[in-house]
Amino acid sequence: MAEHGSFTAGAVALSTTASVLSRAVMRLENRLGAQLLRRTTRRVTLTDTGRQYMEQARAAFTLLGDAEREAGGQGDALRGRVRMSVPTTYGHFRLPAVLARFASDYPQVKVELNITNRSVDLTAEGFDLAVRLGEFKDSGLVARKLADEALCLVAAPTYLAHAGTPRALADLAGHACLPFILPRTGRIAPWVFRDGGADVEWSAPATIAVSDDVLGVVSLAVAGIGIAQSYDFIVREHLASGRLVEVLPQLRGRSRPFSVLYAPHRRQSAATRAMIALLTAA
Repeated sequence: MAEHGSFTAGAVALSTTASVLSRAVMRLENRLGAQLLRRTTRRVTLTDTGRQYMEQARAAFTLLGDAEREAGGQGDALRGRVRMSVPTTYGHFRLPAVLARFASDYPQVKVELNITNRSVDLTAEGFDLAVRLGEFKDSGLVARKLADEALCLVAAPTYLAHAGTPRALADLAGHACLPFILPRTGRIAPWVFRDGGADVEWSAPATIAVSDDVLGVVSLAVAGIGIAQSYDFIVREHLASGRLVEVLPQLRGRSRPFSVLYAPHRRQSAATRAMIALLTAA
């Protein structure tokens, strides 16, 4: 019910009635001597105590499920569910091969995949793990680096034919640039370079600024609209086919890290551990 936001929706999911569900929650709160839910006329949300209780209850049910499978002699056949969130770049280009392997190795595990560039709240939204871009030293989450992905500048031959090819970093100011707006901050993500051994961050003047889906800057570049910075693994096929060409290759050398994140206090299911192992081995 906490996941559905109301007693009515929760009752439908549990095949009961809202009044029965409401009374059951009230009995539980009375027995615990604590408020688990914050009720308004529009929505039901968890209190801090309720969120902690829900997480501990989930962990307990996971333990019971693992114990039953072991006792039933089914420990070798991994079952369960993995709920994960990944950004569009990873979801479209890196994850499919991992999921194909996972589905082959663990056909009885259900994967619920959320592809978004929004930074989800793992605990509040019920995710087992997330793949995200950046450093997470002070996030309160466990972060295991998957890879440092190299970046490059690209443009379509048609764009360079009419706008000219930049020869130095300063030349970019006179070109149509296609930056991306970071969802966490609402600010334009700086382009990063290595110039003469020094790390440089450069704010691209936005001809068209793309938000939400970072793959949009690549699509616009392929269409000949301007210059974009992207990961090598995203533009590799475009470069091989000639739809895009690399711009200012002497400034490449920077990368950004992708990591898998999960909550440190939450007991992981065997299925979640298997997914993390496959991600980190890829």
